[in-house]
Amino acid sequence: MVRQPGMPRALVVLVGAAAAVITLAGIHAVSSIIGPIVLALTLVIAVSPLREWLARRKAPVWMQIAIPLVVVLLVLLSMIAILSLAAAQLAILAPTYADQVTAMLTDLQRWAAERGYGSEQLNKVLSSLDPGKIIELAQSVLSSLVGVLSSLFLIVVLLLAMCLDAPMFSRVIAAIAPERPALAQALTSFTDKTRRYLIVSTIFGLICAILDVAALYVLGVPLPLLWGVLALITNYIPNIGFILGLAPPALLGLLEGGPRTMLLVIVAYVVINVVVQSFIQPKFLGDAVGLSTTATFVSLIMWAWVLGPLGALLAIPLSLLVRALLIDSDPRGKWAAALVSGEVPAPAGPPEDTRPPQHGPGGGEAERPGQRPGPGPESDPGPGPTTPDPGEGRAADSGQITAHRP
Repeated sequence: MVRQPGMPRALVVLVGAAAAVITLAGIHAVSSIIGPIVLALTLVIAVSPLREWLARRKAPVWMQIAIPLVVVLLVLLSMIAILSLAAAQLAILAPTYADQVTAMLTDLQRWAAERGYGSEQLNKVLSSLDPGKIIELAQSVLSSLVGVLSSLFLIVVLLLAMCLDAPMFSRVIAAIAPERPALAQALTSFTDKTRRYLIVSTIFGLICAILDVAALYVLGVPLPLLWGVLALITNYIPNIGFILGLAPPALLGLLEGGPRTMLLVIVAYVVINVVVQSFIQPKFLGDAVGLSTTATFVSLIMWAWVLGPLGALLAIPLSLLVRALLIDSDPRGKWAAALVSGEVPAPAGPPEDTRPPQHGPGGGEAERPGQRPGPGPESDPGPGPTTPDPGEGRAADSGQITAHRP
């Protein structure tokens, strides 16, 4: 039978890349809808252990739905309230630093002129800076975060619907496991990895936020609670979240206490966040993410463009979902998973020992190095008719009955 040639692999890659671009462009066009859906799905996955615990305690069905929903809503409302209050305080505080910014720009111009760098272009750039825009930048970032969480009604409806359907989805995944084991395993792994990532990131984000608030309070930086909440939120943004959480308090430290305070804020953030996130958190997180550093950074850029600030916050769960649906659900995708995770896949099984059996003096297998001897005479099956190896033609020991070759 002649084997029909398949589609060239390069063409498959090109078609898949084109389909991915079209899909991402479509998601970007409806990002205001897809973003809340992904956020609601992630929150439902995060509180699913609570629902399972209530189910094991034989709690009523309405309680299994209501309690996780209330917990999620309390967290969302608390974050919205803190961010909104802090944004209002920042808007009131911003105009008070206009004089300090103007004085700093004047000193910078004088310093540059004394050292021969006072060119006309430098003076033009410095004079064009609006002091109010520096604080307004931090305020705009904060307002965008509040805007992400402001579509609370849609998120609540989605949370309620997903909490109602969560038990049904669990039964469906269990039902398809015999027919599609790879898909069921991929979806189960996605929920486990996402839940573990969220739990570990939240715990260590709270630790970093508390330490950051304490450091900012000691250094006298205004609104330390706001920057602590911002540090907790940016902890979910891989790679660059630490820098985003550091910039606003460092700027306020410069305006409030000068370069020394700004330097102390930077040092405190670097020590706290780098030590916790780079040395301690990976030991607890382990391989829960399953994404290499390059894949994580690329996914951050891609999802931030597709969904905006919410895409940056949910970059890891979104990438885990795509991996589960496109790679882990395909049994032939182990090398694609290895490229994404940066880990070489384990072999299918231990190599078999293909060495020929070594016969001992009695015609049986000789004891190999490291092999324990048998239990004793009880395990000997006793004498019986044996068939000698025609290729070796070994003679049997005396005292044993041998079969004569014809």
